[in-house]
Amino acid sequence: MEEVPNPVKAYLFDYIKNSETIPKLISEKRFDQIIDEIIQNCYDNVLTLGEKDEVVGILATGILHYLLTNALITSQRNIEYKGIELDIVVPDTKTLESDPEKTLLICIPKSSKMKVIEERITQLEKCQKISENIWVVLSENISIEKKLFVLSKENNTFSKIIFEIANFTNVGGTNKFKILRI
Repeated sequence: MEEVPNPVKAYLFDYIKNSETIPKLISEKRFDQIIDEIIQNCYDNVLTLGEKDEVVGILATGILHYLLTNALITSQRNIEYKGIELDIVVPDTKTLESDPEKTLLICIPKSSKMKVIEERITQLEKCQKISENIWVVLSENISIEKKLFVLSKENNTFSKIIFEIANFTNVGGTNKFKILRI
């Protein structure tokens, strides 16, 4: 059975495909500018495609999938590990198992309800014992006990996430090529 494309992902990847500036920014490793451009040009239209938290979460996931690949950062996306749904694992579940200090979990709860966010974090803490290695992406700035990235037109902190991930992998020693020269 063929999967029906998600309208948010379809819109995002259509925008990227037709952008004249994104290929140049990719070649220059200007990932923060790519995210800023996408947010400035896609955010409002994406909001018309569904409920805000859901579509912003899908947008964040799509952007991360695209940029992690282009930044040559090893990751696994949308996988199940020990019965728990993981949005993004850097670098992979094998490393999570053997060396959690070098493993980052990025949680994209697609909700701004505190109860939902806390439940997701509690689940992730069952497989990632190092609390500061669980990061969260939300559509608004909510006070939580984790490193938070906000994907929004105002107060956007999501633009720095690829560099933060690269810093994490460089410190952890998993990104041997130091592609981003950080």
